[in-house]
Amino acid sequence: MPDISVLTEADLRALVTLDLEAVDVVDSAFRALAKGAVVMPPILSMDIPAVNGEVDVKTAYIPGFDGFAIKVSPGFFDNPKLGLPSLNGLMILFSAKTGLVEALLLDNGYLTDVRTAAAGAVAARHLAPNVHTAGVIGTGVQARLQIEAAYLVRPFKRVLVWGRDKESAKKCADDLSDKLGIDVRVETDPARLVAESQLVVTTTPAREPLLQADWLHPGLHITAMGSDQAGKAELDPVIFRRVDAYVPDRLSQCRVQGELRSAIDAGTVNAGTVFPELGDVIAGQAPGRKSASDITVADLTGTGVQDTAIATRAVALAVMAGAGSRITS
Repeated sequence: MPDISVLTEADLRALVTLDLEAVDVVDSAFRALAKGAVVMPPILSMDIPAVNGEVDVKTAYIPGFDGFAIKVSPGFFDNPKLGLPSLNGLMILFSAKTGLVEALLLDNGYLTDVRTAAAGAVAARHLAPNVHTAGVIGTGVQARLQIEAAYLVRPFKRVLVWGRDKESAKKCADDLSDKLGIDVRVETDPARLVAESQLVVTTTPAREPLLQADWLHPGLHITAMGSDQAGKAELDPVIFRRVDAYVPDRLSQCRVQGELRSAIDAGTVNAGTVFPELGDVIAGQAPGRKSASDITVADLTGTGVQDTAIATRAVALAVMAGAGSRITS
């Protein structure tokens, strides 16, 4: 049996960065999804309320890729009381020809962070052509990474940050200012943040809408990525009646755990309505934004193709660098 490559979080952080190459890899994965030959089963999600935990499993086979990844993402939200992180996880890369394990990627969620941010950049690339000011609602890791990724494809001049906790918002703004070298400031009014932005990213675990339909304005693009579980919602469901294009990463997923689910529950969207996916827009099989004045929304719940794409890139970089260790299976 062939040896198995083992890559730790430290290995992967040294190899995989949030750059244009990572964005392009995720872009190509969505494009492949639009062609219809990808095999991507529904997310396996297990809720463990007894310990305030959840586990998600995602995977996808992409024709032309040498391997396919299976990702396991646990979230145990009482862990900080034990001095442990809430999120961790790993990816396993299998050979697409033999099914044998090729690599264990012990990333503790790092690769998920990168591929999630890269997907936000893909959405901005294809749906937000004119961005002077970007706004972010949220102050965590993804708030920072989403803005950093969007800046790679749309180098805007200013960033506005809103968060419930003023100190966290200021820290996020300071970090982004240091990272990007542009004007970043805290905005205390989320309505004003939206009014002054052409691109707004929502990155929270909110269960009640934070962004209201009355705040929309011509030319606005919204990327909503916090609603990745049933019960979460960042957008006012009425928004669906006022946008020119709604673009899910995977329609079937968004119907059960994205912003679309909330709109269906609220009765603002019929459950059977069909929307072109992000991959369809990328591949030119469906329109996204038709004019500069359009209002658009991307609903990102996270897909298995992103995991296979980023895991494949990570292992390729490790092979070139001779990184990691090897074990005999």
